[in-house]
Amino acid sequence: MAPSGIEQHRMIQEIYVLLDDGDRRVLRQFQLNPTQYAALLLLDEHHGVRLSDLSHYLLIDKSSTTRLVDRLCALQYVERVADPTDRRVQRIVLTPKGRLHLAKVRAAHSESLIRRWSVLDQAERDTLTRLLLKLRHQLNISQHGKLDTKGGDLSLESVDDR
Repeated sequence: MAPSGIEQHRMIQEIYVLLDDGDRRVLRQFQLNPTQYAALLLLDEHHGVRLSDLSHYLLIDKSSTTRLVDRLCALQYVERVADPTDRRVQRIVLTPKGRLHLAKVRAAHSESLIRRWSVLDQAERDTLTRLLLKLRHQLNISQHGKLDTKGGDLSLESVDDR
């Protein structure tokens, strides 16, 4: 008899904890935590993100986002700049130092992921990806009533338009 959805849920949670621990070990070498790394990745992809958008994407409250940005500013990885169209709005951007640091972290993280996922061959990874996409699709529909336009659970679909 195949395991129930409860068993798969438990397994996914356990795998998440193990993957998260592996990520934290890599990021610790660069004095970053997963939330800081996620913020840097987002800022690399979207130039000039508002604090509220960063908060939404990272699923943390605005006061935590402010502390996060303050910390990244102190490290000189990001800076706050005035929005060119609305000077009341501040946008968070990566600095050259932040881009350089992110490139080093990203390379180390990628090497770690390749090592950790090497237990699965390409066909197995493709199958897993297909199944996870199917599950994510259904969860988005059942929990949010619609699919995100980017195909994921969380996105900054309107960040570039603001």
